[in-house]
Amino acid sequence: MELIKILIPSLPQNIRIVESFIDNAKDKYYLNDDIYGNIMIAVTESVNNAIIHGNKLDITKNVHLSLELLENEVKFTVQDEGEGFDVNNLPDPTAPENISKPGGRGIFLMQNLCDKVNFEDNGRRVELSFVLN
Repeated sequence: MELIKILIPSLPQNIRIVESFIDNAKDKYYLNDDIYGNIMIAVTESVNNAIIHGNKLDITKNVHLSLELLENEVKFTVQDEGEGFDVNNLPDPTAPENISKPGGRGIFLMQNLCDKVNFEDNGRRVELSFVLN
């Protein structure tokens, strides 16, 4: 098992740091293009949510990102320093009244791109797991 952690200050432009982190993981662990694309979208979406919704763009707060390589999966954990949210009380982005809304698809995307999504600590921490072939 290998664990790598980084700290990201809550600025939207710091998504670039996340993209580099994922690119490095792709090279280091020889992740195939399919899983790489899913990881890139799901993890950047999760960190973006943590910066904007969790930490409310407060630059004194950080997003904690870690990557854990297990036997047959890679797991990313994203944790913010915000108030949390009720993960069971989110609007359905596929409902007709929400289709044209600009936001609200992030968690839906994560749940469809990851093999397993687990919310903990009142939604402040999310684990995104991807099974390796």
